[in-house]
Amino acid sequence: MSENAKLNENRGRLAGKTAVITGGAAGIGRATSLKFAQEGAVVIILDIQKEAGEETVDMIRKSGGSAEFIETDVSSADQVEAAFDKIAETIGPYNVLFNHAGTITVKPLDQSTEADYDRLMDINVRSAFLVCRRAVKEMSENGGGSIVITASIASELGYALESLYCMTKGAVLQLSRAISVEYRDRGIRCNAVCPGFVKTAHGLREIDELDTAGQKWEENALAEAQGRICEPEEVASAVAFLASDEASFITGTALYVDNGWYAKG
Repeated sequence: MSENAKLNENRGRLAGKTAVITGGAAGIGRATSLKFAQEGAVVIILDIQKEAGEETVDMIRKSGGSAEFIETDVSSADQVEAAFDKIAETIGPYNVLFNHAGTITVKPLDQSTEADYDRLMDINVRSAFLVCRRAVKEMSENGGGSIVITASIASELGYALESLYCMTKGAVLQLSRAISVEYRDRGIRCNAVCPGFVKTAHGLREIDELDTAGQKWEENALAEAQGRICEPEEVASAVAFLASDEASFITGTALYVDNGWYAKG
């Protein structure tokens, strides 16, 4: 580890922590990977996007941080187990997990196929099950830690053309709550972060597809709902807080990063 990385470790709110981030190669995941490293954590990115993942690791290392990338399809049980085995063998215990990997489908429910359902459930829900199942076991054995799961404003509010997405995000929000209850006495905190529209490739594609379907978010609906579009770094800051010891008495919560959209209902 470089002297700069050691210095960073000593002064950040995640100093001395090792963090696993699924979907950490791009978008909110990349912003959080960079934020975690800035706050002193050793960062391990699990993502299917090899080029973007390696680029994110390179950005962290050039800034004096410590990071590794493991190409992983987190919807595959075999690949998840192999990735965590590699972490155990080459890096050691971790005490932060940001379970972020996910995607979206914009389509009317009556036009949605079983393949659409299977794809979203695999990427958004199955992956969270596989990753968190492994993490709670290892964290329990290693003194606890903090888990943050990316849910959504759509976890508790319903939206037209996003029935499948709302189903999956409701599921992972409930997973975060259940983990917080079941594993509290083992020293594990678990919270969810629930963004509105975020300025990432994922978020901009969602807005474009909704606009194409006639909802016209780009005109005035976005401003009415959340004032402006959220920056990925704003979500990353919320995740870093929940992951840190500053949130030591916060577990089972859903932190909305939406500029009041959820409060308006």
